[in-house]
Amino acid sequence: MINAIIIDDEAHWIEELKLQLDEYCPAVSVACQCHSSKDGLEAIRKLKPDLVFLDIEMPGMNGFELLEQFTDIPFAVIFTTCYDRYAIKAIRFSALDYLLKPVDTKELIRAVKTVEEKQHVPLADQFKILLSQVREKDFTKV
Repeated sequence: MINAIIIDDEAHWIEELKLQLDEYCPAVSVACQCHSSKDGLEAIRKLKPDLVFLDIEMPGMNGFELLEQFTDIPFAVIFTTCYDRYAIKAIRFSALDYLLKPVDTKELIRAVKTVEEKQHVPLADQFKILLSQVREKDFTKV
């Protein structure tokens, strides 16, 4: 079982993703749904999930800034975003996954399968690459 957290500032995207996970990804158990990065950060620290579905653009602290709060990231991240420009290039460069909103069910299944297959592989190096790429890009203009 993959314990997951969904972090997105828009409730309808959380609900849509949760419904798809319940129906098509039985290996994923959503432990918490967070409507802000701050709440998501607290939930991650408390619940120690295997997987975080993370929106990129959120008020206060975006998804990348949330990840920068960790020195080592012991969970997988699947970004959920409406943006496909710089973010996708950064994510693909570091071998992390992403889903464009509205979430395509086949893509969701594929992303979760990837997490299942790599569940025991350390992700710290992938996140270091991702964060270095993010620092070079200005995501506020996306």
